[in-house]
Amino acid sequence: MIFRRWFWRGKVEQWDSLAPQGERIYAIGDVHGRFDLLEDMLGQLEKDCRDADADVIRLILLGDLIDRGPASQAVVERAMQASGQFRPFHWLTGNHEEMLLAALDGNIPALRQFIRAGGQACLISYGLDPVEYQRASLEQLSLALPDLIPPAHQQFLRRGEDLIIRGDYVFAHAGIRPGLPIQRQRQQDLRWIRNDFLSAGHFEGLTIVHGHTISPNPVNLRHRIGIDTGAFQTGRLSAVALEGNRRWFLEARA
Repeated sequence: MIFRRWFWRGKVEQWDSLAPQGERIYAIGDVHGRFDLLEDMLGQLEKDCRDADADVIRLILLGDLIDRGPASQAVVERAMQASGQFRPFHWLTGNHEEMLLAALDGNIPALRQFIRAGGQACLISYGLDPVEYQRASLEQLSLALPDLIPPAHQQFLRRGEDLIIRGDYVFAHAGIRPGLPIQRQRQQDLRWIRNDFLSAGHFEGLTIVHGHTISPNPVNLRHRIGIDTGAFQTGRLSAVALEGNRRWFLEARA
């Protein structure tokens, strides 16, 4: 049987929100261990940017690279490679990376939360034997974790950003706290917020680009763009492209 990858570029639309002049921005939603989709999406972006009028091609990964899907290790490695492929390059720390980083620092409750949120798949992708995983206590996993994740990956994961502002667009993993100035946003909200953010109708003329909350299709509104289409369970990884007042979506589908 032959499997073919499926690529899709949506209609280019014009909106009031503006990206910085001379710059095209690509933002990719939550990958969650789907290396196959990330690899396809990065190849798609390389082709898509060939027609760019912009001098700068900026790539932003919106976080939650790890957990749930089968290949967290390969996703982190590919993201590290993409940092040299696209310039400028950014990635945002998602709530799943936050849990892993706290677990790496010896926080047992964070490790427990990480496991419950799909961390088992991440640890196995880094070489932990599934049988040993089942037998190990949380304390034993905590002691093994720093040796399981390569130092280069730990360093990369600790360099994630929380907030990026480009023109009228603000990029945050989960969203922002309504009514709070951008410069005073709290890390907890940027990585975890959901209902209070999703129910808000405007953000002082800004458009928030986010992941974290799964939707069947990208959410395309004046005040927010949501591009988490549940890659780990749907086989669909979404991205948005922004240039000037133009906006369009791309998708890699297994």
